[in-house]
Amino acid sequence: MRKNFTRLAYLALAFTFVLAACGTPAPAATEAPMAVTEAPMAATEAPMAATEAPAEQFVFGLLMVGPYNDNGWSQAHYEAGLYLEEKLGAKMVYLDKVNPADRPGTTPDQLAEELVAQGAKLVIFNSDDMKDASTTFAKANPDVFVIMASGDQVWPDGKAYEEIPNLMNIMGRMEYGKMMAGCAAALTSETGKIGYLGPLINDETRRLAASAFLGAKHCWETAGNDPAALEFKVTWIGFWFNIPGVTLDPVQVSNDFYTTGYDVVISGIDNPVNLGEAQKLSAEGKKAFGVAYDYVAACDAAPDVCIGVPYFNWGPEYLKAISSAQDGSWASQFIWAGPDWADLNNPDTSTVGFVNGPALSAEDAAAVDAFVAELAGGLNLWTGPINLQDGSVYLADGEVGTDQQVWYLPQLLEGMDGLSAAE
Repeated sequence: MRKNFTRLAYLALAFTFVLAACGTPAPAATEAPMAVTEAPMAATEAPMAATEAPAEQFVFGLLMVGPYNDNGWSQAHYEAGLYLEEKLGAKMVYLDKVNPADRPGTTPDQLAEELVAQGAKLVIFNSDDMKDASTTFAKANPDVFVIMASGDQVWPDGKAYEEIPNLMNIMGRMEYGKMMAGCAAALTSETGKIGYLGPLINDETRRLAASAFLGAKHCWETAGNDPAALEFKVTWIGFWFNIPGVTLDPVQVSNDFYTTGYDVVISGIDNPVNLGEAQKLSAEGKKAFGVAYDYVAACDAAPDVCIGVPYFNWGPEYLKAISSAQDGSWASQFIWAGPDWADLNNPDTSTVGFVNGPALSAEDAAAVDAFVAELAGGLNLWTGPINLQDGSVYLADGEVGTDQQVWYLPQLLEGMDGLSAAE
């Protein structure tokens, strides 16, 4: 085609010379601009196409300590990611099972680099045991936004404060949810013996187990029961979920509770395996109930024995954080978000929620709802007198615990059975 075009050009030029030789006048100079006036029209169309082009899609990464479909902690984060995709038109890239057993020889900060390679401009580290890795990654990647779920690195009033401009801590005030769980357990129990299936031992897990105890104690006594008759025992398995050969088996721990007089077991681990054991024993005619954790639909694992689930709703706060990363208003901050007391289970506003389980009686459900209303009205169970497990005074009579006293609870509380620190 290029050769044909050249040939035609030469012919046209020759024809022009012939016309000139014959005295034919050249085209008027005023006609030339007519063809040029069409070019700006085409040029004006280009900006229109540019404004219609979609904005670059925001990509965020998510590292989950367990399986994305664990019916617990990690699934709650995964579904928050889907929520962000729907609300923002963003794209999620993720890796699950980010733990030493499933991914030996790698660290979360190394795996976060893989998400950045896939385009992630923000990375969420979703487990307390990723705290150090999130710090390492944030410092090594100052142009990538980082969310650390449950950490305290950028809390100015915390014990581990560092100035890390691209990192944000986000956690829900699950203490309230655990109080509700403890209340439901105490109202349901016929033996007054409540078991708590604990993961590993740290500040977070101590304060959550203690909050469940405070809720159980309050509702047990409000129902007119003898305070001395309430038993609350915590057994720690050693990690957020079962790792064969490394942790205690949470199924066996649940069974041990149920077969030694504990008729309600509250889960503090990342999946509701206690419900499965309760269901098995219930089918054999034994009274056995459970409280799930982390994920709004966790009771679905065994609804006939589930009396409730306190759960995290990560979507609203993650939405605010990613929106701030997009619009340039990002600020490194520590966020400890509570329930929306006006609508506890609103998926767009409440970071912490509680769902009464199918196995909770109508009478007990009403009592739990009344307790929730008390909390919404200002009831604070972290008010003294509260002693630590060793008998020392932690909060004097009438003293209200500060955020630091609750967050950094050093021991379990007096009246609780179980280890306060790893042996």
